[in-house]
Amino acid sequence: MKICSKIGVLIFTILWLVITNISYANLEENEIINIKNIQKEVTIQTANIAQDPNLNARIGLILDRKSKSILYEKNGQKQVPMASTTKIMTAIVILENADLKTVVTVEKKAAGTGGSRLGLKVNDKITIHDLLYGLMLESGNDAAVALAIEVGGSVEGFSQMMNKQAQKMGLINSHFVTPHGLDQTGHYTTAYELACMADYALNIPKFKEIVSTKNYQITINGKSRTISNTNELLGNLDGVYGVKTGFTNGANRCLVTSCKRGNLDIITVVLGADTKKIRTADSMKLIEYAYQNYEVINLQEKIQEQFEKWKQLNEKRIYINKGKTNKIELKIEDLTYQEMAVKKIEKDNIVIEINSLYYLEAPVKQNEIIGNAQIQLKGETISTLNIVAKNQIEKKEVLDYFKQFLKLVP
Repeated sequence: MKICSKIGVLIFTILWLVITNISYANLEENEIINIKNIQKEVTIQTANIAQDPNLNARIGLILDRKSKSILYEKNGQKQVPMASTTKIMTAIVILENADLKTVVTVEKKAAGTGGSRLGLKVNDKITIHDLLYGLMLESGNDAAVALAIEVGGSVEGFSQMMNKQAQKMGLINSHFVTPHGLDQTGHYTTAYELACMADYALNIPKFKEIVSTKNYQITINGKSRTISNTNELLGNLDGVYGVKTGFTNGANRCLVTSCKRGNLDIITVVLGADTKKIRTADSMKLIEYAYQNYEVINLQEKIQEQFEKWKQLNEKRIYINKGKTNKIELKIEDLTYQEMAVKKIEKDNIVIEINSLYYLEAPVKQNEIIGNAQIQLKGETISTLNIVAKNQIEKKEVLDYFKQFLKLVP
């Protein structure tokens, strides 16, 4: 009787742990929130447009997609776990290394993955294309492992591919151990680098198509099934067109959001929120703060206009010693971006400081740097552009001096 009792207790304990784990893993998406009520609260809280957003989450950031500059951050460079927002990098690696038409046979390791799931079983057959939708819409950890095994040979092999991709993208504060983001030592990123990943991914048309989809019909073993996007802001907040939710015990609630209104295109990141409501509210605060306070200016046009004025006064002042000609034509490098978001109250405070050499020794090579322009905002240099020679100026030879002498002879 005691043995039966112990077995009963053991079974009950196992069931309790399984149920608790499943319900807790999906707590984020089962937590009911009212988007309209949250939006009303946020509108009241962000009424003072000059005030920085008051976030409850531990980490928050806004990235301007045009200039790649940070518009706002709270602990934006801190290394932290990022839960299922990891899947942004997973999708990048898949899209750049796999044929989406490939049919995958689900292995036991993938089918047994816990947390949020697409619901895959051993030997299920599904295309990489549909696995990507299951990965990004329903945040399927089982889909992540199935993709990792198919493309990387194993979870470990795929994680190496993720880290190589991170290095290629210049991400120095990110490291991947899993394709799904379940808590594990050594798996981390920063809000800034996560925003950079999202920005990179959104330039891949298929990725943008997937994360902007609210509902999609996938096919498993020839049978269709509709899945829905876990991103609560998609379809509910003006301008939102992606990207990814996340939740684990270690990372808490996470949300990466892309939003575009007019010509201001931003990515917001919220990490370490205690509840889904906080995650949603803080994301809304960041979005509304950006659109209330920032506008896009054509910085390249402003620089070129200022440079042309400077040239009219200064180009003729440059002396080329021993040059066959003293006429030099100058040009300024282009910005890597044309436009950037700046605070509305600061758009007239952009200073372009131009410096140049006024004495040069021939020969002067084409594209030789002879000066630079520093673009400053609030006294801080945000970009430096080289000023170069458009034309080549050769050094005078003996014959040139002889011809010059003859011209001076009466």
